[in-house]
Amino acid sequence: MRCMETALYTALPRDSRIALLASGGVDSSVAMHLLVEAGFRPDLYYIRIGMQDEDGGYLDCPAEEDIELVTLLARRYDLHLEIIDLHQVYWDRVVSYTMDAVKRGLTPNPDVMCNKLIKFGAFEERCGAEYDYIATGHYATIRKTAEGLTFLGTSPDPVKDQTDFLAQIGFRQMERLLFPIGHLPKEEVRRIALEAHLVNAQRKDSQGICFLGQINYNDFIERYLGTQTGDIIDHETGEKIGEHRGYWFHTIGQRKGLGLSGGPWYVVAKDVEHNVLYASRGYDPKTQYGTIIETEEMHWLTIDPWLWTETPSDRPLEVTFKIRHTPDFTAGHLERLPSGGYQLVSSKPIQGIAAGQFATIYDPQRQLCWGSAPIRSGR
Repeated sequence: MRCMETALYTALPRDSRIALLASGGVDSSVAMHLLVEAGFRPDLYYIRIGMQDEDGGYLDCPAEEDIELVTLLARRYDLHLEIIDLHQVYWDRVVSYTMDAVKRGLTPNPDVMCNKLIKFGAFEERCGAEYDYIATGHYATIRKTAEGLTFLGTSPDPVKDQTDFLAQIGFRQMERLLFPIGHLPKEEVRRIALEAHLVNAQRKDSQGICFLGQINYNDFIERYLGTQTGDIIDHETGEKIGEHRGYWFHTIGQRKGLGLSGGPWYVVAKDVEHNVLYASRGYDPKTQYGTIIETEEMHWLTIDPWLWTETPSDRPLEVTFKIRHTPDFTAGHLERLPSGGYQLVSSKPIQGIAAGQFATIYDPQRQLCWGSAPIRSGR
């Protein structure tokens, strides 16, 4: 690999204008603390995107608690805080993407699109462009070459690494990002929070999709798509073995929620047109695995990796990859398809390949995130 080093915020001029996206969680709060301790005065922004009911109130969402915590931290450090309401933009761009994907039988990733379209999209349009840098509490790093090229790098904490959620953002956005905690393991972040006596030092990490708060995902889907009874078919025998409430409640590789006896049963295919689920039984059915993944066109963050690695364009590119948020990387090789898009060949069988998921591509050393693309199919 060419000479490359992690770009740290401590090397920046202290008069740099920095906007920090504060969530009320411990990660963004420690990021804020480290910036202030290093001599910076970031402006804090809380982006409000929670679900609203017909009366304009927020549904079972922890936004009020988040805002209270961020307000307390802003007062303690004497920092400017602004609450940005991007609810309608989020609904128009991200929730509509999610609903459209689900209706088409795909497996969406709203958190990927939230980063692309809201945190580093709509926020940039609203006020982020006024700043030299945008800081967040993501577990990722920025790597720079001697020639000045900027790459998205992985976190040394593989369990917390969030580069797969950032792999769709634009290069101009990435160039201005700061990840003050990205080079630290989670236990160190928690230790700093405790030593600094941050008000949220003991707060649990948030779970689930960013716009739902504490709302159950299936309840949300049912509210907007309803229910429609359909058949569950044994993939091996072709016999009907049960019924479901709508294919949109299920994704490939899913085990829970089928309500079938004599299992475990796994969803292995969906017939969207006829509202039919196909399931296979067993603790590890071969039908839920595949080694070939076809994707749409790749979104490369910095540069086409064939050019960067000087690999002939007609040759497979050695890579590692993920198709879901996991600490594990899988080795494989990537090929361009003559008809457009890419084919990813895995070195080992992958469970639950679902159209709509994002395949995130990394270098063989698992240090650089090249980019990602939606999955078309797997086999």
